[in-house]
Amino acid sequence: MNLKVLLQLLLLIFSNALFSATLVAQSTPSGPVPVGSDAVPGTNGSATPSVPSIESMAAQAANNARNNAPKPIGRMELPTANGQLWVEYDIRPYTQNLKNVERPQQVVIDWIIRETGTDVWFNEPMGILNADRSTLRVYHNADMQKKVAQVYEKFVNGLTEPQVYGLRLITVGNPNWRTKLTGLMRSVPVETPGVQAWLMPKENAAIFMAQLRTRIDVREVQAVDISMVNGQSQTLEQLRSRNYLREYQSNKTSAWPPYTPVSDEIQEGYKLQVSPLMSLDGRTVDLMLKCEIDQVERLNNVAIDLQIPMSQPQSVQIDVPQVVSWRLHERFQWPSDQVLLLSCGVVAAPVGQVNNTLLSGNPPTLFGLNRLLPAPSGQRTDALFLIEYRGPASTQLNPTLAVPTSPAASPSNSASANSASANVSRGRY
Repeated sequence: MNLKVLLQLLLLIFSNALFSATLVAQSTPSGPVPVGSDAVPGTNGSATPSVPSIESMAAQAANNARNNAPKPIGRMELPTANGQLWVEYDIRPYTQNLKNVERPQQVVIDWIIRETGTDVWFNEPMGILNADRSTLRVYHNADMQKKVAQVYEKFVNGLTEPQVYGLRLITVGNPNWRTKLTGLMRSVPVETPGVQAWLMPKENAAIFMAQLRTRIDVREVQAVDISMVNGQSQTLEQLRSRNYLREYQSNKTSAWPPYTPVSDEIQEGYKLQVSPLMSLDGRTVDLMLKCEIDQVERLNNVAIDLQIPMSQPQSVQIDVPQVVSWRLHERFQWPSDQVLLLSCGVVAAPVGQVNNTLLSGNPPTLFGLNRLLPAPSGQRTDALFLIEYRGPASTQLNPTLAVPTSPAASPSNSASANSASANVSRGRY
C-alpha cells in the first residue's frame, strides 16, 4: 500500500470519530439528574436555581404593600367630564328652629336619598352629598341638582309650624270587614307584598270608624294625634318583655349546684316610625312609614341531659322561642285632604299575649306547673293603620307634642312618582 492511500484512510477514520463525538454532545439525556450532581440538563452545567425563602417572599409582599398603599393628594380637581357642579345650599332657615335636636340636617340628607336613590352617589358619575347644621353641599350633574333643589325647597321654604297627624293602629279578628266597608274607599297600589292601601275622604273615614267599632273583634291598639316638625321622625312603640329559660351553664364558682339556669328575654309588641314631609303648598303629604311587629307565638319545651359528676345524667327542660315577625318599610304620598288606610293582612297581633298568671306565667313559676300546661298560641289579626293629616298645631285643641328624633330611619332606594293620586306608594326601602 502506497503512502497516499494510507494518508487518505487515516483522514477518513479521524473524520468519523469527530462526527460521532459531536452527536453525543448534542444528544445529552433530559432525564433526572443524578444525586450530588451540580449540572442541570439544558443549562450547560450551571448550578440549580434556589427556591425563594419565606423571608424573601414576606419582604416582597411588604414592598408591594408600600408601593400600592393609598397616597394622600395635596391638591386635586374634581372631575367635570359628566357636567358635575358644586352647589352649596343654606339650610339654616330650617335647622335654626331645631336647636334641641341633635344633627337636624340628617333628615335633609335622608329625604334627598329617598328621592334620588342611593346608587347615584356611589357610582358614575362621581357625586358628593354632605351637610352640617348650616350648609348642604352637593356635587353632581344638573339633573341631580334639580332633584336635590326640589327636596331642599320643602325644608327651607315649606311649612315651618309643626303639623298634626292622626295615627290609629287597629286590629280586627276577621278580615271580612271588607264585605261592607270597601265601598267607602278606593284602592291604590302598594309595593310591599301582602299590604293593601285605600284612600277615602275624611267624611267617609268617620263613617268607616263608626261602623268598625260595632264589631266585637275590633281593638284600637293606638290612637294618638302627634305634632311633628316637617321632615323629622317620630317613633311610637308598645313593647313587652317575654322571659324564657335559655340554657344551663356550668357553675365555675362553686361545686354545687353544678349548673346554673340562664334566662333571656324577647321584646314583643310593635314599633312604628313615621316621618312626614309636606309639599310647598301643603296639599300633598309625603310619608315614610316603618313598622315592626314581633310576637312570641309559643315557647317550645326541649329536654336536655346535664352531665353530673359521679352521678347519672339529669334531664332538664329549656325553652326555644317560636317568634313570628312582620315588617313594613315603605314611602307613601297622597293628598292631604284624604285619609290613608293600610291593611297589613292577617299577621301576628301587634300586642303580645298577656301571660302572667301563677300557673301559666313565664319561668320560673310555682312548682313549674307552667311546664305541664300547653302554651297558648299566638294571635292572628288583620292590622290596620289609619293616617290622617289634621293641620297646623296652632289650630288643634290638644295635640301631643312629638319631640323630633334623629337620625331618621336608614334610607334606601325609592320609586319615583309624578302624581300623588297616580301612585300613593313611593316604593319599598
